[in-house]
Amino acid sequence: MWCMKKEGMKESREDYLETILILNKKSPGDVRPVDVTNHLGITKPSVTRAMTELEKDGHITRNEKGRLLLTESGREIAENVYEKHQVITKLFAKCANVSEETAESDACKVEHVISEETFQGIKSYLDTIK
Repeated sequence: MWCMKKEGMKESREDYLETILILNKKSPGDVRPVDVTNHLGITKPSVTRAMTELEKDGHITRNEKGRLLLTESGREIAENVYEKHQVITKLFAKCANVSEETAESDACKVEHVISEETFQGIKSYLDTIK
């Protein structure tokens, strides 16, 4: 299961957008709300409610088949969160020597609250230890 926050709306919205991005990479232009439901392991009504809000906020649109598409703003948010998730997971796995599962889980928590300055520092550090 991928990340899914219950603490705050900002985090859960970011997780929904990130999930749409990930699913679109696997199947471009063919992401259905049920795919998001299955990927995150949450209820269909929760996803329906979130998609309505994300559409209202201009972060997603739906094509004629009801497939979910990220707008420019939605893609920007999703790519930012996804990058943070990947980099932080790598940091935890390499530097803290924890399992991939633990690194993933902890990255899900940190990706929403880490400062840009700290994130850039982590990226620079990881570049030096390749």
